Amino acid sequence: MSDTTAVPVLVHSISRDPVETLNSLLRNSGLAVYCTWIPSLGDIGDALEQLNPELLISVNPSGQELTGLAAVRDQMAPSVPLLVVRESVDEATIADDLTCGARDSFTLQHATRVQAVVHRELRTFRLDRTLSSTLNSAQDYRRQLETVLRRSRDAIAQVQEGIVVDANASWLELFGFDEASVVVGQPVMDLFDAETQAPLRGALAACLKGRWSDHILKTGAVLADGSVVPLEIVLGLGEYESEPSVQLIVPAQNRDEKQMASELQAAVHQEPSTGLWTRRRLLQLLREKLATPIPGGARFLVCVRLDKFSAIEKDVGVQGGDDILAQFAGIVRSMLGQNDLLGHFSGPSLLLLAERGNVRDMEAWCESLIERVAKHLFHSANASLQATCTIGVACAPPHDANLDKLAIEAVDATRRGRERGGNRYELIDNADQDTRVQAYDEIWVRHIKAALMENRFRLVQQPIVSLNGDNQKIFDVAVRMLDAQGKEVLPSEFLPAAARNDLLRNIDRWVLGAALSFIAKRSPDLLFVRMSRDSITDGGFGNWLDTQLKTTMADPQRLCLQFTEENVGRHLQQAQQLFQLLHDRRVRVALEHFGTGRDPLALLRALPLDFLKIDGSLMQGLSSSPELQQQVRTIAEAASSLNIQTVAERIEDANTMAVVWQLGVQYIQGYLVHAPEEVVMKS
Repeated sequence: MSDTTAVPVLVHSISRDPVETLNSLLRNSGLAVYCTWIPSLGDIGDALEQLNPELLISVNPSGQELTGLAAVRDQMAPSVPLLVVRESVDEATIADDLTCGARDSFTLQHATRVQAVVHRELRTFRLDRTLSSTLNSAQDYRRQLETVLRRSRDAIAQVQEGIVVDANASWLELFGFDEASVVVGQPVMDLFDAETQAPLRGALAACLKGRWSDHILKTGAVLADGSVVPLEIVLGLGEYESEPSVQLIVPAQNRDEKQMASELQAAVHQEPSTGLWTRRRLLQLLREKLATPIPGGARFLVCVRLDKFSAIEKDVGVQGGDDILAQFAGIVRSMLGQNDLLGHFSGPSLLLLAERGNVRDMEAWCESLIERVAKHLFHSANASLQATCTIGVACAPPHDANLDKLAIEAVDATRRGRERGGNRYELIDNADQDTRVQAYDEIWVRHIKAALMENRFRLVQQPIVSLNGDNQKIFDVAVRMLDAQGKEVLPSEFLPAAARNDLLRNIDRWVLGAALSFIAKRSPDLLFVRMSRDSITDGGFGNWLDTQLKTTMADPQRLCLQFTEENVGRHLQQAQQLFQLLHDRRVRVALEHFGTGRDPLALLRALPLDFLKIDGSLMQGLSSSPELQQQVRTIAEAASSLNIQTVAERIEDANTMAVVWQLGVQYIQGYLVHAPEEVVMKS
């Protein structure tokens, strides 16, 4: 027994001496006991009720006394073990005592046996008590659950090992089934469309392992009539027939008057068929959003148009065309990010303001949408058909974005894509051309140098979360610059000019110095810090880092320097030398934006790495793309075979998180976890 808490023991004995002997024997075995001497048989009942003992011992009772003692025990505390101390014992004596109600008999002369019997009976008693408590709790829980399932307005289904084992009336009504027997006993995946089965499968597995919080899973529910409707599901760990289960819950809408008024007002500005914002309301919302600065990444105005819609309307009619357009809108809406804004622009064209990490992410999103639309079978009352779409993308500047200009560029890009045959995307990026103007660079160089001299750079941190349940404090830090008025400037505005004018090395050193100070003061478990290509080729980086580590006294094992796959691939020999130098100093190393190069897996064998950060572009449409899932799985398995941990970049929704968890990725970061926030340096 490793438990050192005091064990209450009742000892029925004429004299006190056996009590002291028992107390000494048991404490010598490592069992802390508290023996209460009960000389009178008549006091046993009260003692059992008041002291709640875990053991009852009687010293040399007569057969009649032992029978009476067992009867009182059976009435007051039947689970408490009754043991007997005798002057001597043999098989016949033990058998007689067992017949009278005892569990065992022993003499105090055999200390080892006394200790073994007491430990055995205490362990049995505690296991029985725990089991009884668990069974009672399970029965109470079962009764409560059945009541909740019957009365709840929420639609609830219980799933075990992928099979629906129970569903309440609200669930049946929601899916259009008359009898529970139609659902119970069937695979839960049969209730959802193929495109959302992968995230649902991952979420079910994560929930069973206690790795799922209150995230909302977006699914496509297959109703009894075969139609597919979008459904948001909450998952929770439950129990059914004393076995673990997962509850799928579609919460009932608690609609108060204020909410109904808000929904009514919104409905006025939404189209009944598609549920999208009308053109007037959409343009108003777009202007408002473009007027607010983006906290990170990039914005794009996107025109998405169904190809050859006139021919489709001729085939299916006007009403059928509306049905096709509504399904098309549903596909686009299912791929929206957390901060995206979508509405109906004109005819078969939708307009979307999308926020993504970078241009590559936006391109990956476009490719995924084009693929999904091309694979989808559209249905109308008159026919079923397949269609394609064309996407035009205009990159929005970080500040002072002009909606009219962006909309014209997006529509024009769509027109050019249609002229080239459709089923493609076209991207217009005027921002990069502007930053290449020499005069523009000259202005930014002055701003950057002034900011370095006046210490007007800041770090922002974004948490990295373990999918395996570890509560580590891990952050990814990025740099921001403040202008002379204290307004935040995003890296996308000043870093291109810094790169073209050999200022990245200076910025890298400021960032790393600030990060080491943060490590020294706040002791995070791990801090990821981005380094540019200039630090890879910087021959003096090692000596400078040694000085910083000595000055700040920061623990180097809490630091992970990350470099892009592209920069490392271009300077592989220098990167190998630098990474070895960092490992010699116990600094960890990561490759970020990994998985989009010509031969990314070859880098794994050539470099000493601790982490891979899988590029955010591979997360765009991941939950519905088997091809992307296989690509991410291959990366995760290759990394695992080399003891390299993986981080999925730019996770923005629970569906994607569920899939990457199932694919073997260990960590995630992105807006689903937390938006970037300023690093607090105060102690």
